[in-house]
Amino acid sequence: MRKNKQTALGIISAAYLRDYKILVLFSNDRMKIIDFEPAIQKYAKGEFKIYATKARFKKFKVENSNIVWGENWDLIFPVDDVFAAQF
Repeated sequence: MRKNKQTALGIISAAYLRDYKILVLFSNDRMKIIDFEPAIQKYAKGEFKIYATKARFKKFKVENSNIVWGENWDLIFPVDDVFAAQF
C-alpha cells in the first residue's frame, strides 16, 4: 500500500525582476513570475506603505519558505496565495 505524500508548499528562492515582479521557485519545482503590484497596492497601507516604493519592495527576503519584507515580517503573503497569484 502506498501512502499519499503531501508536503507543504514553500518558497525555495526568489529574485527581483522589475517593477513589482518577482521570479519565485517553489518547493514543488515550479517556477513562476509573480506580479505583486495588486497585493502591494491593496495591503501596503499606513506604516507599511514604505514597501510600495520600488526601492523598499526590492529588499524582500525568503525566510521560512515565505517572501517577507521588514525585520519583523512587516509584510508577508501566504505561500498558497503567492503560488496562485491571487491577492
